[in-house]
Amino acid sequence: MTSTSNPEASPVGATGQPWDMVIEQGKIREFAAAMQSDNPAYQGPDAIIPPTFLVNAAHWAPAGVRVTVGFERKRLLHGEQEYTFIGPPPKVGDVLTAQERLVDRYEKPGKRGGQMRFAVVLTEYRDRDGNLVAQAQATFIERAARGASQ
Repeated sequence: MTSTSNPEASPVGATGQPWDMVIEQGKIREFAAAMQSDNPAYQGPDAIIPPTFLVNAAHWAPAGVRVTVGFERKRLLHGEQEYTFIGPPPKVGDVLTAQERLVDRYEKPGKRGGQMRFAVVLTEYRDRDGNLVAQAQATFIERAARGASQ
């Protein structure tokens, strides 16, 4: 495991500040429409969220609360994404508190030369009582700089 050279990047184990995510009926409907899903579970006042809906949490995060992977944006790729639900999926009216933690950093040789850097971020979602409802684990990748050699 190696650290990034960006001094503003969060170290492994760093935790961001929590923020709230209100599960709204209209947002679920919009997300389902974007997925081209007509599943009735995603409609109406008792709608549940589609499994990948939690990707939207980042849009509700106030500035400065998320962990910083420290990668150059123009070389950033979103790699793997995994969701785990503990119990039933959240539904309309639920308020979740999201909080990120940087769980890993590592490097691998790029196929075109140079080093590719990886950062793994785990986001926990808790209900009003503090119970863990879901987790999202994302892997971010920074491609090697053009012309970088191994």
